[in-house]
Amino acid sequence: MSWLDAFRRREIGGPVAVRARLEGAMSQRRLRGWNPPLENINSLVASGGPRLLARSRELVVTNGYAANACEAFASNLVGDGIKPSSLIEDPALREQVQRLWLAWTDEADADGLTDFYGLQAMVAREMFVAGECFVRLRPRRAEDGLLVPLQMQLLQSEMLPFEKTEATANGNRIRCGIEFDAIGRRVAYHFRRRHPGDSTDQGMVTSETVRVSAQDVLHIYRPIDAGQIRGLPHVAPAMVRLFLLDQYDDAELDRKKTAAMFAGFITKTAPEEQLMGEIEATDDSGATVSLEPGTLQVLLPGEDVKFSSPADVGGGYEAFQYRTLLSVSASLGLPYHLVTGDVRQANYSSLRAKLVEFRRRVEQFEPGLIVYARVDYIRTPVSSPKAMRNALTDPAPLLPQYS
Repeated sequence: MSWLDAFRRREIGGPVAVRARLEGAMSQRRLRGWNPPLENINSLVASGGPRLLARSRELVVTNGYAANACEAFASNLVGDGIKPSSLIEDPALREQVQRLWLAWTDEADADGLTDFYGLQAMVAREMFVAGECFVRLRPRRAEDGLLVPLQMQLLQSEMLPFEKTEATANGNRIRCGIEFDAIGRRVAYHFRRRHPGDSTDQGMVTSETVRVSAQDVLHIYRPIDAGQIRGLPHVAPAMVRLFLLDQYDDAELDRKKTAAMFAGFITKTAPEEQLMGEIEATDDSGATVSLEPGTLQVLLPGEDVKFSSPADVGGGYEAFQYRTLLSVSASLGLPYHLVTGDVRQANYSSLRAKLVEFRRRVEQFEPGLIVYARVDYIRTPVSSPKAMRNALTDPAPLLPQYS
């Protein structure tokens, strides 16, 4: 028998077959409980998307590491803004086009809170928190007084209901709020009229939706699986660790606070037994109070105080935090020092090596998503002859280069 026979098995009524040694597919003792369902990414997003989104938003608001990571992600993705410039050969026309573009960027926000580059930063933050953002193009009337009759309105992921999945009368299909035609093209988005979590916006029922043509909507998200139709929060892989780490930090802080309290307890000897028929006096002087520094708490007769004595983490606390935050940073795809602000154990070489790799990720993410979805798409209506007829005499097409 040769050594190859050890890896072969003879099937009944069939030829000798080679046994596949796929460790990840085995069902031995240590893998017996690992049986994930074979589900499509869209099914997972449809069922768990709303809860995942709610937890992600709360985490970025309440957790310092998540908030810092969100700002680092946005600032490195768009910086002070992705600025296109025209490649028109005529210097005079190029100057006119650039002036028109700069004038429009100041009027781009439909809410009037920021400019076009501020909207880019908001989209980048939404990409981290929600994994997607919707930009609705809002054409304006001439009497609105805008140089270019077009503005942009940012819509959060919650505005497109995950649960809206149905067939339409014209044969199209609505999946997670997005309407597709017979060949799978996006034709419309069914947005809520009001944010479902905004209690200050009183009015009609929030479940009512409005159909918006796909030509007027930019859906900015990063698909991680083929066929994915909705985005996933960028913070999703690190959410559980960040949440549990925050609870651990709170518990450790309370333990240290309690241990640092200087408190005294006054005990009384047990009183003599009452005589027959004598009414026993009540003593409420030992009522329970909160433990504060310098407290002298009177205990009732016969009472005693015992504190639990958990094991002190001692010097292992910082090492545990460091390893956990390293895992969080790897899950987020961000350098450790950008998430924590800690550079004590770093040097120039290690920082540079990590930043070079991080910038490669950003360079891959930026042109394929932010530039293509926003700058190229917005350039078309802004540079159209109708938009520029009052500003330019020769509305040539804009060919952007990015800086």
